[in-house]
Amino acid sequence: MTSTTLTAVPVAPRTRRDGAAHHVLAVARPFGRLVLTTVTVLFLASVVTFALGALSKSNPAAAVLGETATPDDIARMNHQFGLDQPLVPRYFTWLGNALHGDLGQSWFTTVPVSDSIRQALPVDLSIALLALVLAIVMGVAAGVGAALREGGLVDRAVTVVCSIVATLPPFVIGIALIVLLSVKAQLLPAGGYVAFDQSPTQWLRFAIMPALALSLEVAANIARQLRTSLVGALRENYAIGAEMRGYSRRRVLFGHVLRNAIAPTLAVIGMAIPLIIGGAVMTEKLFNLPGIAQLALQSAQRGDVPVVLGTLLVTAVIVLAGSLVINALQVLLNPAARRGGAHGGPR
Repeated sequence: MTSTTLTAVPVAPRTRRDGAAHHVLAVARPFGRLVLTTVTVLFLASVVTFALGALSKSNPAAAVLGETATPDDIARMNHQFGLDQPLVPRYFTWLGNALHGDLGQSWFTTVPVSDSIRQALPVDLSIALLALVLAIVMGVAAGVGAALREGGLVDRAVTVVCSIVATLPPFVIGIALIVLLSVKAQLLPAGGYVAFDQSPTQWLRFAIMPALALSLEVAANIARQLRTSLVGALRENYAIGAEMRGYSRRRVLFGHVLRNAIAPTLAVIGMAIPLIIGGAVMTEKLFNLPGIAQLALQSAQRGDVPVVLGTLLVTAVIVLAGSLVINALQVLLNPAARRGGAHGGPR
């Protein structure tokens, strides 16, 4: 009987470079899935947007020339705007042009749609960004304050105020702000807009009320979610153990608990982005803001399909880009998501 000698094969120790590569791969995989999902949703959004325009049966000749249009006029204008082409080629031509920044021309003014959006978009972006900052600051401050004083007066007050504010739509809050700050106190203008690059101070005076109207509901949602997450995390064994070792509740919250409890709050912020943009329609009308929502509304009322399609597509890009940033932050702050990405997803 022949004996076989087994020789141990040495295993190379894991180097620091291997660890760094593993970490990069663990982060890159979920990021890749996020980007792929975002691109897919954006493609589907473009299909739906273009289909809505096609189903509207709007015709530039009928809209611009009216009942006096002859068959030759209609044919010439349809050819000018590419409406005499089949639907699928028209879509891919429109999409290809949109990827290069060309969203077509207005049927009524022949002004490039991208130029009209470029003029209106800074209004929405500046006010939406201010609203998001205000919502995060107010919501985080209220949520942390309520969690630090769980069951106390501050906690109960935050809960009551957030429950009330969360039921009020932005246009109701906007009307109340106009009455209080413009009509009664005469502190702020009731409407209008000044660009930030012209005068930051005047921009803030005109932007603060619409931003507040858009931010209060979001701030209430952030405060409630963060308070719930922090209270639950403070009851975990590691937090209780840290307090038993003599750390103050405030130090435990800011040093250990907040990072672990922030992920659900980021999800609320991500859902708030379309909420803020959606509320901009009524808010722009209420405060007389020359933003992209008013551009889309006025174009829809007169049947200017290229402008409507352009504003819808740009809005979808903004919403998806904001959601992508929030989801990326969740991946960075959530080790479980990175581990799932490193092993090909959750099992």
